[in-house]
Amino acid sequence: MSKLIITIAPTGNVPTKETNPNTPVTPDEIVEDIVRCRELGASIAHIHVRDKEGRPTCDRHLYKEVLDKLEARGCDIITQLSTGARGGGKDADPIQWRGQMLDLNAEMASLSTGSSNFATMVNANSFELIEALANKMYDNNIKPEIEAFDLGMIDNARYLLKKGVLKAPLHFDLVMNVLGSARGTPKNLLHMVESIPPGSTFTVCGIGPAQVPMITMSMLLGGHVRTGLEDTLLYEKGVLASNVMLVERVVRIAGELGREVANPDEAREILGLQKK
Repeated sequence: MSKLIITIAPTGNVPTKETNPNTPVTPDEIVEDIVRCRELGASIAHIHVRDKEGRPTCDRHLYKEVLDKLEARGCDIITQLSTGARGGGKDADPIQWRGQMLDLNAEMASLSTGSSNFATMVNANSFELIEALANKMYDNNIKPEIEAFDLGMIDNARYLLKKGVLKAPLHFDLVMNVLGSARGTPKNLLHMVESIPPGSTFTVCGIGPAQVPMITMSMLLGGHVRTGLEDTLLYEKGVLASNVMLVERVVRIAGELGREVANPDEAREILGLQKK
């Protein structure tokens, strides 16, 4: 069993200072949390950015600011940029808007391979959009992380792999317990893990109360884990989380289960990345 890759998702599109004051929103806050979580054991940073009003955006300049500040801090964490559907740009062309940051010096980016429901909107991802984003990622030596919210997205990834749009080996993020998608149950997670193409690697994130059961099961199955305020605002009932608290908990669970934590260079080797 390989060492455990921990991904920190510090911001996301939904959390606000009002729902959890620990939410990092500005580039400086996001960078500070990523650096602290790297020191604790995180080896990938799944990055979202916010505009001056705190609203989700895909603004290339803000992504560049975060990446530049991480580099200036000497942080060697693997950077993974979000191309998700909730990053603003309501009236913009989604291919251009959601892919505008993919020429930056990042190593990975998220790629949802299908459409699904979120609590307040549709997560729309046409095959045209998926292929365009994937092509731009590969053109810029960025490895896609296939975000699968249900089994259909895994099947779509298999189709795109056969078509030649995606390139093996694939890396999945199995997102469990989003309202409108696959519930975060052991049975559902096991079926999804058993459905990914042979030779693939996978990370699991559990949304809200599914977090601890899902990431623990992933560790037992030989997979990797994602945590952060994007996935849960609470550490436990009645206790607000911070990104540091959530990474510390993952490291503690991994220790109890005998999974050694990977550093960024070890994670690159596991994922087949070449450090830029």
